[in-house]
Amino acid sequence: MNFLVVLDMDSTFIQDEVIDLLADHAGVGEKVAAITERSMRGELDFRASLLERVKLLKGLDSEAIDAVRSAIRLSKGAEALIRSLHAADSKIAIVSGGFENIIAPLLTALEIDFFKANTLAVEDGKLTGEVIGEIIDKDAKAEFLKSHAQLLNIPLTQTVAVGDGANDLEMMRIAGLSVAFNAKPIVKSAAMRSIDDGDLTHILEFLQIPVLAQ
Repeated sequence: MNFLVVLDMDSTFIQDEVIDLLADHAGVGEKVAAITERSMRGELDFRASLLERVKLLKGLDSEAIDAVRSAIRLSKGAEALIRSLHAADSKIAIVSGGFENIIAPLLTALEIDFFKANTLAVEDGKLTGEVIGEIIDKDAKAEFLKSHAQLLNIPLTQTVAVGDGANDLEMMRIAGLSVAFNAKPIVKSAAMRSIDDGDLTHILEFLQIPVLAQ
C-alpha cells in the first residue's frame, strides 16, 4: 500500500522555528518567539500573527536567509523517513507556515516530493516586512494535502498528516492518520497518534513500513 505523508516543517520536520531564527538576527527574537508560541497554541489567529511577526523583520539583510538556512537542524529520523517512504513507493511532502526562501534548497536536496510555504518579500537585499502571495494557514495546508492526494490518486484514508501546532489541525482532521509530533496540547488531544521523543521514524512504525538503514 502506498501513502502520502504530509508534514509541517518548523518544530516537526526540523527542530527549529525558522521565523524565530530570523528574528534573532533582527534583534527581535524574544518578541517574535512569544507571538509564535501563542499562535502554535491556538491562542492567536495564524494569519494575523504571521503578518505581525514578519513586519518586525523589516529591514533585515537578506544574508540572514543564508545564515538561518545553514543553522537548521533536521529532526531525528528525517532522512530515514524520506528514504524508507520512497522505498515503499510512497510520497513525502512538506507544507509550512514558514518561508520557501529558506527551506526550498534544503527540501530539494533531500528529495522531498512536494513542498509549499510562504514567501518573504525582499527588495534591494533587505526584507520588506511583507509576505508575497497566499498565506499558508490551516485551510491552505488541508487543501495542499487533499489536492496532492488527488494528483497521486491516493485516497485520503492513505494520507498521513504530521504536525505540532494549531495551524496543522485542519490537515490532520481530513487525513487518514493524524500524528502529533512534540505537539502543543490542543494538537495532541486531536491526533490519532503522538510522537513525544522527537523521532520521525515512528511514523514508519504506524504505517508498518520498514526503516531503512543509511
